[in-house]
Amino acid sequence: MDNQNCSKPWKWQVIFCLFLYSWGWVSGQLRYSIVEESEPGTLIGNVAKELKMNAAEISKRRIKLGSEEVRKYFALNHENGDLIVNEKIDRESLCGSISACLLSLEIVMEQPLELFSLEIEIIDINDNSPRFSKGNHIIRISEALANPGTHFPLESAQDLDIGSNGVSQYKLEANSYFTLSVKTRKDGTLIPELFIEKALDREEKRDHRLIITALDGGKPVRSGTSQITVIVLDSNDNAPVFDHLTYKVSLMENTPPTTVVLRLNATDVDEGLNGEVEYFFDYHTLDSIKQLFSINQQTGEISVKGIIDYEETQFYETSIIAKDKGAPEMQSRCILLIDIEDINDNAPEITLTSMLSAIPENAAMGTAIGFLSLKDKDAGRNGEVHLELSPNIPFKVKAFNNRYSIVTDGLLDREKNSQFTLNLVATDLGSPPLSTQTSIILNISDINDNAPTFNQPFFNTFIKENNDPGTLLCTVSAFDPDDGLNSQLFFSIIENQIEGSPVSSLVYINSNTGNIYSQRSFDYEQVQVLQITVKVEDSGSPKLSSSVTVFIFILDENDNAPSILYPEYTKEFTPSQKISKVASAGTLVTKVSAVDPDSGQNAWLIYNIEEATDLSLFQISSHSGEIRTLRGFLENDSFEQRLSITVKDHGEPSLTTTIIIMVTLEDNNIQEGPKSPTFLINSQNKPDVTLYLIISLVAISLVSLVTFIILLARCLRDKSDNSFTGCLGKTQPIYYTEQYKPTLHLNTWYPEVHGG
Repeated sequence: MDNQNCSKPWKWQVIFCLFLYSWGWVSGQLRYSIVEESEPGTLIGNVAKELKMNAAEISKRRIKLGSEEVRKYFALNHENGDLIVNEKIDRESLCGSISACLLSLEIVMEQPLELFSLEIEIIDINDNSPRFSKGNHIIRISEALANPGTHFPLESAQDLDIGSNGVSQYKLEANSYFTLSVKTRKDGTLIPELFIEKALDREEKRDHRLIITALDGGKPVRSGTSQITVIVLDSNDNAPVFDHLTYKVSLMENTPPTTVVLRLNATDVDEGLNGEVEYFFDYHTLDSIKQLFSINQQTGEISVKGIIDYEETQFYETSIIAKDKGAPEMQSRCILLIDIEDINDNAPEITLTSMLSAIPENAAMGTAIGFLSLKDKDAGRNGEVHLELSPNIPFKVKAFNNRYSIVTDGLLDREKNSQFTLNLVATDLGSPPLSTQTSIILNISDINDNAPTFNQPFFNTFIKENNDPGTLLCTVSAFDPDDGLNSQLFFSIIENQIEGSPVSSLVYINSNTGNIYSQRSFDYEQVQVLQITVKVEDSGSPKLSSSVTVFIFILDENDNAPSILYPEYTKEFTPSQKISKVASAGTLVTKVSAVDPDSGQNAWLIYNIEEATDLSLFQISSHSGEIRTLRGFLENDSFEQRLSITVKDHGEPSLTTTIIIMVTLEDNNIQEGPKSPTFLINSQNKPDVTLYLIISLVAISLVSLVTFIILLARCLRDKSDNSFTGCLGKTQPIYYTEQYKPTLHLNTWYPEVHGG
């Protein structure tokens, strides 16, 4: 505001001079001034500007008022840093007669946490008029004493305003008998006295009525009046006399009511009513003193009436009047001084200026989590306070500028302790000492410092071949000790090639549940073991992850019927075998060889002659498939014998393949085949069949070798990651791999074809 605005009349000062700008830094504090009764919304000053903060910093640092008790009167704009009036302030009700009315505030910035002190001085305005407690002040005076120069103390007017707005002068209505004199006490209080300028004559005039006016120094000037009635009486020529002009006593605060503080004594040498003395508080005794002390008018005893509190006032001063009962009454005065002594009757007060509700677990040593202040209304050692924080916690209290900060004093780990209770105990040095305790709940917020881990070093699961696509194979589970998003897990499969196919074409995983499903139907005869790598990743920043190996073992089902390798057989071609009619019993006719690509008992084969032209002529070995004669041939035996041979596996249910072999009897003398033939006899006559068998054996060996190499490479890689035992899981996967290799059951001998 312009200074010239402040020179306008008072009613415009309230509008144009609502505040004074900052006085600058005073001992590290900001200080503003504002007049009382300012309207809500009145700007006091811009704190952010004083702290040299720009608009972006104001929002980022989250500036706020730290003291709750003053938020009733002031508000801080969090967007531009303006400090404004929140509620009208009446300086008189807030500070009473104290000359400097200062309110302390604290400005808190939370990111990072900083504290600034601020003082606001409430400047008095002239909003109260001087007031006399009595509308009519009666003075009775004996005409014998009513001589020029005689003076009488008058009642002082009370003005709630202070300084120049308080009572500054008194005026007396013009008259020929009296004038007004004003004395100034040490504390600045003006005491008016009435002087007699001309001798009073009761017979001439019995009473005099005067108007006294008290004026303050405000602009505009306010005033108050009272009437003085001077009644002229016959003489009572001796006034009471106190033993001492000044009485001084000491009194402990909290002295109980009715306690006698002092007994005054004033004597009057007159006799009768003129010598009887009564005691009263002087006219200008403050109401606050009358509320705390009482005086016995007859005995002069000063007694405690209210609650004596050292923290409110440390001493009291007043005047006591001693009056006789003469006509007119005579009086005298003494000064009473009462010093109040402090006792330890106030416990320390802990005020939390600002406190974080949570702190991240990676907070550095010395990070501030809050500010507090201590106050004890007592004096001396009774007001000295020692602060303690609960032990064995990673926090400590650090003092600075008569305030305290709570800072970290150790490493925090939310997974060990997610919440701390900080117990603060403030104890004064009084006797006996008084203490105050407060508790603060501090939460430790999580950071992503733990990678998720699987519940097992590896996972095994089994599924039968020919499964339906979408079948649940297994569920992998993991745990992350972090909290919130840092513990929210997502599963995925690391892409790889299995038997030339991408893993994603074989299985997929539910990213939320860890359920692994088949993408298609599996064929044991194509692949026996799927080894996949599952990755789990949290949602923290940065993301953390781990992986685990999942072995999916394909279990064989009896889904393949035995396949006849020898003799060659098709629907269009029926194999035949010639044998001499003179062949003896036990002669090898031929051998049926079959293979079953299934595994285990599903591939165990049994041979049987289902039908024959003559069942008494031939038999077949159920295990080897060798067909031999049971007896020699007879003349009446048919020269052409039809054999229906079945090859059945041991699966559940079993599968069967049937082959028809025609055996022809010949008359020519054919050499009988050996009864214990070997696989290689005349094998050159069947090169195609032999080659087929060799290819089958090599293919099975290659499948086993590739499976072994994959598992070995995986284990060697895991061993480099210090997880070799996790890979094999006590060598269980290798065992499963060997157990579920495909088994090819072959009859490895072909007979010589007689006569063919």
